[in-house]
Amino acid sequence: MMQTILIVTTSHDELAPGQATGLWFDEFAVPYQRFREAGYEIKVVSPRGGPVPLDPRSLDAAHPDPASASAQQALDDTIPLSESVRHDQYAAVFFPGGHGTMFDLPDNPHVQRLVGEFLANDKVLGAVCHGPACLVGAMLQDGTPAVSGRRVAAFTNSEEKGVGLEATVPFMLQDRLQAQGGEVDTADDWAEHVVVDGRLVTGQNPQSARAVADAMVRQLRGT
Repeated sequence: MMQTILIVTTSHDELAPGQATGLWFDEFAVPYQRFREAGYEIKVVSPRGGPVPLDPRSLDAAHPDPASASAQQALDDTIPLSESVRHDQYAAVFFPGGHGTMFDLPDNPHVQRLVGEFLANDKVLGAVCHGPACLVGAMLQDGTPAVSGRRVAAFTNSEEKGVGLEATVPFMLQDRLQAQGGEVDTADDWAEHVVVDGRLVTGQNPQSARAVADAMVRQLRGT
C-alpha cells in the first residue's frame, strides 16, 4: 500500500493592507515533486481549505514546466484542516513556508495538535523557511513547548531584515523559536541549510526546500 505524506499550507493572503502574501510556491512545488518521484501519495490541506493563496513574488514566468503545473493543480482545491486529519493516517507531514504561515499556523489548534502528535510518536515532520512557524505554539503532552531543546533551521532575523519585512511580520520567527527553547542553527543568508534532529527536518529558506524533501525521504526510507 502506497504511503501518504500530508502537506499543510497557509490560507492567509494579506501581509499588510494592500500587500498580498501566501504560500511561497517553490517551497511547495519542489518538495511536492520530490515526494511524488519517491513514490508517495500526497494530501494537501490548509486551515480554510479551497484554493491556496500564492505570494506573487514567488511566481516566475508562470512556472511553465509540467511538474509545476501539477503542483499548482494540487493547490487549487485543498481540504480544510480539521480534527479528522490525524497523524496515524500519514507517513510524514510537511509545512512549506511563505509569510502567510506566520499568521495562521501558530495559533491553529489542529496544527498544534498535529505537530505534537508527530513529534510525540517520533514520526517524520519537515518544514522550510517560514514553515517552522508550525512549531510556535505547539506543545507536548507534558506542556513543554514542542521546539524546546530541538535543533532547528528557519528563516533568520537577518533574512527577514534583508527582505524588509521585520516590522510587518507578527513576530520574528528565529526569536520566537529561541524564546520557546529551540536551538536555531543559522547559516549565511540565502544559503541552503538543513538541520536534522531525530525525525524533525527543517530548512532555513527557499533555497533549502529540495534538501529538506531529500532528507525527509531518507528518514522515511531509513537510509
